[in-house]
Amino acid sequence: MGVTRLVLDVLKALKGPTIIDLARKLVELPGIEKVDIKVNEVDVETLTLTVVVEGEDIDFESVKQLIEEMGAVIHSVDEVSARRGAA
Repeated sequence: MGVTRLVLDVLKALKGPTIIDLARKLVELPGIEKVDIKVNEVDVETLTLTVVVEGEDIDFESVKQLIEEMGAVIHSVDEVSARRGAA
């Protein structure tokens, strides 16, 4: 069974890589075909984001590691989809 969709609540520092940079890096990970990022809130120092990752076999730990490397943190996993036969 493989994870095919993740919806993540992410907090990112305003400074540093942009959401465009984050999307480009995420879509380069194996198993990921599409990334959507929506800014929900802008604070003095942070952005609150909804990050939607779609693919055939998403490795959550790889996604989490990359997000943290880019100066952000996952607050919660809000949705998960998995499909039998994926990967």
